[in-house]
Amino acid sequence: MSSTLASLLTVITAAAVSALLCVLLRPLLLRYALARPNARSSHRVPTPQGGGIAVLAGAFAALAAVATLLPPAGGLGGLGFVAAAAAALAVVGAWDDIRPLSPGLRLGLQALCVAIVIVYAAPDLRLFPGVMPLAVERCLALLAGIWFVNLTNFMDGLDWLTVAGFVPFTVALAMAGLAGLGDPATGLLAAALCGGLIGFAPFNRPVARLFLGDVGSLPIGLIGAYLLYRLAGTGALTAALILPLYHVADSTLTLLRRLARRERVWEAHRSHFYQQATTNGRTVMGIAIEIGLLNLALTGLAGLTIWMPAAPVQIGALGLAMLLTGLLMRRFARRRPS
Repeated sequence: MSSTLASLLTVITAAAVSALLCVLLRPLLLRYALARPNARSSHRVPTPQGGGIAVLAGAFAALAAVATLLPPAGGLGGLGFVAAAAAALAVVGAWDDIRPLSPGLRLGLQALCVAIVIVYAAPDLRLFPGVMPLAVERCLALLAGIWFVNLTNFMDGLDWLTVAGFVPFTVALAMAGLAGLGDPATGLLAAALCGGLIGFAPFNRPVARLFLGDVGSLPIGLIGAYLLYRLAGTGALTAALILPLYHVADSTLTLLRRLARRERVWEAHRSHFYQQATTNGRTVMGIAIEIGLLNLALTGLAGLTIWMPAAPVQIGALGLAMLLTGLLMRRFARRRPS
C-alpha cells in the first residue's frame, strides 16, 4: 500500500468511525453530559458535550487499523505513548466535565501526560542541541506542551473553532509526512486526527448539536503539540510556529491581558478575541470561516518556509503570518458596522 493511499484511508476511516460514534453517543451524552449555558457561555440552550470521545476513538481506531496493513514504519513505537497519554488526559477531561477538579490537580495531571510524551514518544528529539542542555530544552518543551493543551481547551469556545483551527494544520502535517518531512507515523497520526475532526464537524456545525468537551479538547491539544514538536524537530521550526499562530496568539494575549488586570485566570470568561467578535455582532459561522481562511493562509506560509529555507524567507513569512493574525484579531475586537 502506498503512503498516499494509507493516509487517505486513515482519514476516511477515522471520519466514518467518529461520525458513527457521534450518532451513537449523543443520546447518552444528552442524558449525562449536558453543558448548560451561563453568563460566560456562547451557547444559549443546553448542549451535550463529550464529542471528543468520538474524535479520539475514530482517530486511534483508524491509525491502528491502517498500521496493521503497512510494513513497520519509523516512529510507530512512540505513538503508543502518545495514545496512552491522550487517553489519560481524556479521562482527566471527562472527570473535569462532570465534577470540576482543582486547578492545581488538573495542571499536575496535564504536566504528567505531556512529560510522558516528551520523554517516551520523542526521546531523541532535540531542537537546540548546540544551544542549551537537554534538561533545559525538555523543561521548555514541557511548559510549551502544557500551554498548548490548555490553549486548545480555551479556544474551544465556539462551534467549529477547533475544526477550523486543527483541520488545516493536520492536513498540512499529513502532506508533509507524505513528502518525506519527518517520520511516516507522525504523518499518519496527523491524518487520523484530521479524519476524526472531519467526522465530528457536522455535529458541531453552528448551531452545534454536540460539543467536544474537555474530554476532547485536552487530548487533541496534546496530540497537536506532539505533531508540532515533531515538525520542529525536522528543522522546520518556523513552520511549527506559524501553523497554530491564531490559536496561540489569541489565547496568549488574552491570558497576558487578564494577568495585567489581576483576574483569576483559571476561571471562565469572555475575553478572547473570538468571543469579542460575537459581542461585536459577528456570527459564529462567520467567525469560524474567517479563522479557517486565516489558517489556510498560515498553512501556505508554513509550506513556503519549508520549501525555501533561506533566512529572509523564514523571517518574512513569520512576519506576514503575525501581521495577518494581528489584523484578524483587531477586526474581531472592533464592533461590526451596522
